[in-house]
Amino acid sequence: MKVRVPEFSLRVQRRIAYVVIALGFIVGIWRDVGSPDYRVDYGHVLDGILARGTMVVLTRNAPTTFYYDQNGEPAGYEYELARDFADTIGVDARFVIKDTVTEILEGITDGQGDIAAAGLTRTIERMRHYRFGPTYKHIRQQLVCNRAGDYPRRLDDLPGFSIEVIANSSYEETLIGLARRFGDLSFQATVGTDTEGILARVAAGEVDCTIADSNIVAVNRRYEPDLIVPFDMSERQELAWVVPSGADSLVEALNEWFAEVGETDFLVELDERYYGHVDGFDYVDLSVFERRIGTRLPEFRTWFELAGAAQDFPWTLLAAVGYQESHWEPLARSATGVRGLMMLTLATARDLGVANRLDPEESIRGGAAYLRWLYDRMPAEITGDDRLHIALAAYNVGYGHVMDARVLARRQELDPNSWRDLREVLPLLSRRTHYRDLRYGYAPGGQAVIYVQQVRDYWDILNRAFPSHEENTGSAFTAPPID
Repeated sequence: MKVRVPEFSLRVQRRIAYVVIALGFIVGIWRDVGSPDYRVDYGHVLDGILARGTMVVLTRNAPTTFYYDQNGEPAGYEYELARDFADTIGVDARFVIKDTVTEILEGITDGQGDIAAAGLTRTIERMRHYRFGPTYKHIRQQLVCNRAGDYPRRLDDLPGFSIEVIANSSYEETLIGLARRFGDLSFQATVGTDTEGILARVAAGEVDCTIADSNIVAVNRRYEPDLIVPFDMSERQELAWVVPSGADSLVEALNEWFAEVGETDFLVELDERYYGHVDGFDYVDLSVFERRIGTRLPEFRTWFELAGAAQDFPWTLLAAVGYQESHWEPLARSATGVRGLMMLTLATARDLGVANRLDPEESIRGGAAYLRWLYDRMPAEITGDDRLHIALAAYNVGYGHVMDARVLARRQELDPNSWRDLREVLPLLSRRTHYRDLRYGYAPGGQAVIYVQQVRDYWDILNRAFPSHEENTGSAFTAPPID
């Protein structure tokens, strides 16, 4: 997603012109950034970026930073943020993947990149050694343990438990401070791993607890439902990019850009895209789901794949819808008369040519066709991820009720084409004061909001379990093309 900031762009264009004219004859500045000896000139970081036409970003491969989505395309919160800044100043972004936070920070110190964008916490200790840009997100450090075993209930209980964190991290700083308070507190700071790796060790029962940022915990609990958060380990903390020491002009440009995008919905939409589906957590539900991926899904996977290919949807999306509808139970039925694995109404089944709703192959084919019909029927002004989210809501509550919700959004001066805004008004469809003059009347709109969130949860986990690209470590919620 590109944010257009005209005034800032004009200033940057002038700056580019001046820099190119001034530095056009300096041969050294035009080095190939892909070469092993690439180094940042600390005194002229922004000038060098503009002259080269490339900004080198040091990051790591993780669901909250940079990964390849189910289509093999780069994605991630930090990826989109850095790419948009690069687009705004008129250069390309080149991402260099490091294994650990330590390597990323060492890389910035050694001049291997222009920006370190890896969910880095601004701490007092780090500020003594590194230059930070502006804050773009707030998080809290959380203690994370395995719910199956014993775990601390309060801070004073920490001594006596095995705690492992990544070395040279903000988490290690927190534990060093606590060790001064509790003389018998011990912990292990591990080199050469990442937070996700230690979370997996906690989930496997190999270590009692670890510490991780709240955004990382929220995402990874979807993949490791045995993780539990007994309490927070910090007050609110700031995430910010790290830049080379002395990169004053780059920090100035970052401050200017963040101020501009702060007046748009860009950061809000980015949060919705990557964290909007992880607000709730149901341990029992996700644990059962994880088991059924291995026990029930194999029986139906081929039919999901065929239906996905026929309707140009990822098969994992259709499987997520099927699980939300029936828990992959072909004989499922509800009190309202919907039946089968994809829970089709009798009228919808007839329209789609589904003769037997209890036949899982027919049900999956019909459900995929119905979702595609809803997706294609959405007004043209609904685009991207919003189009898919709203189509999913319509699968649950009905197309007409979703159109009524768009009317309510307009009345409240909200964006009827935005899922973020529409999910605010959908619950109002169950209130007489709001639905009495709408075309389709009452509807359990709040249920549709929960429905979309849960489908997104299941889809995220399925993409993790069945990556279509060998470098996948997460999933983006990407809408299919419109016919």
